[in-house]
Amino acid sequence: MPFVLAIVAAYLIGSINFAFLVGKMHGINIDEEGSGNPGASNVLRTVGKGPAAMVYVADTLKGTIGAAMGMVASGTAVPTVQWAFLAGLAAVVGHCYPVFHRFHGGKGVATAGGVFLFTIPIGALVLTVVWALSVKLTKTASIGSLAVMVLSIPTAIWQGVRGLSLLWIGLMLALVLWRHRGNIARMVSGDEQRVPT
Repeated sequence: MPFVLAIVAAYLIGSINFAFLVGKMHGINIDEEGSGNPGASNVLRTVGKGPAAMVYVADTLKGTIGAAMGMVASGTAVPTVQWAFLAGLAAVVGHCYPVFHRFHGGKGVATAGGVFLFTIPIGALVLTVVWALSVKLTKTASIGSLAVMVLSIPTAIWQGVRGLSLLWIGLMLALVLWRHRGNIARMVSGDEQRVPT
């Protein structure tokens, strides 16, 4: 029962839409600005670097807190990381489909990154560097996000993750890729938005 409650709590924490809240603080509805996506990249394009950083950190913490709750609530004598990944997945689902925002959420990259930060911190650092370099070189946030998600499973395996944990990571990867389907279509057509320099 404690683990079920942790899953539900992780989903609810993931459902807190910080991009929407920060947008409101600056007098805009982020759903109606830029790409319409309630995430850090759209906040960067429409509001600025400071507010975008706030959203990024908050969205990352949602994944970290969710994963931590799963680990604590696993109820095993020696906690296994698979429970952290499962609760982290719940937080990512909450971010993508938030119950508090009519199930209209973001893409899930920062929240998934928060899960990795708790479970495989060295791997998370490597993935963050990959994301930063990809965005710097391409000026396109979605390319960095997709590169990181594609590399997430090989990075997790490199960090010793095995078993069901890889399934939960795979489901996170599939969800994030699904949420980026519009970005992928725009990249193919050459219409994808770039981040400000």
